[in-house]
Amino acid sequence: MIESIDHASPPAPKAPLCRALKIPRATYYRRRGARSAEAQSGTALPPAPRASYRALSGSERQQTLDALHSPRFADKAPYEVYAALLDEGLYLCSVRTMYRILAAHAEVRERRDQRRHPIYQKPELLATAPNQVWSWDITKLLGPAKWTYFCLYVILDVFSRFVVGWMVARRESQALAARLIAETIAKQRIAPGQLTLHADRGSSMKSKPVAMLLADLGVTKSHSRPHTSNDNPFSESQFKTLKYRPEFPDRFGSIEDARAFCVTFFPWYNAGHYHSGLGLLTPEMVHGGRADQAVDSRNATLLEAWGRHPERFVRGAPTAPAPPEAVWINPPERAKPPEGMHTKSEGEVSHSG
Repeated sequence: MIESIDHASPPAPKAPLCRALKIPRATYYRRRGARSAEAQSGTALPPAPRASYRALSGSERQQTLDALHSPRFADKAPYEVYAALLDEGLYLCSVRTMYRILAAHAEVRERRDQRRHPIYQKPELLATAPNQVWSWDITKLLGPAKWTYFCLYVILDVFSRFVVGWMVARRESQALAARLIAETIAKQRIAPGQLTLHADRGSSMKSKPVAMLLADLGVTKSHSRPHTSNDNPFSESQFKTLKYRPEFPDRFGSIEDARAFCVTFFPWYNAGHYHSGLGLLTPEMVHGGRADQAVDSRNATLLEAWGRHPERFVRGAPTAPAPPEAVWINPPERAKPPEGMHTKSEGEVSHSG
């Protein structure tokens, strides 16, 4: 029987081992020493910081801090303090060390008061019927000469896209805006607490006359976040439809020309424009409560066509698109909108529908 004898193998040389592992030998010995200390005490010991032999002593740091706090240097930058002391034949430390000492005492910051931008809440508005949420805005119509323009005010119902009020004026005015809103609310017979009026943050939209009027009429006001056009998508979309019409001119010759164009455009938009966001119905149909009747009539026509030629409808009997049951401005992110909901992620003469 052969007995196996366990011979203690000699330790491997450290230099080639460290080269093979691509680590410095100092790292190896430091970690081995840390493990030995942990084994003896039973707890991990953090490495003790080693102070640089170049570091300032405690008294020198305090002397530098006192100099920076002195009345003659209290409002000066460390660079100026450093230069002034050098001119007097005194060197305390480098400029960078001055900044380190100030930072250790939380004294490095912008000395001037900085503007703090408030956090604006994202508007989340829901309309399930006409005259619940209105959106209004002002756009400029170019006048006959350079740098001349007229202001077009438009109030739009978010649910039906129906233009309930508009006005062309020579200027943007808080008083004119308040008058248009008051007249439109009266003509639509809006009850207190029924309506939310949404707008961007223009001067007229945020003006005191408009705010006081809405408070008196029991209308809730809502504003977009700054520089966020998506918070007012329906008014922006309506202005694009206006300015992309083939008959929209590059410039209007006078304010009367601008009003004449709007007198033609807005009746067409309300009664003749088949809106893609309304199931190809007109805003007037939805605002007037005739959407279901129009969809039923279209479905009857499609069913008749399908009965005559069913082979032409490969997916079965066709149905007409229906308008959305609810319309959001910025639906809540915590919940998906139910299926069927649609979302969008002054010539001192006024006209109201």
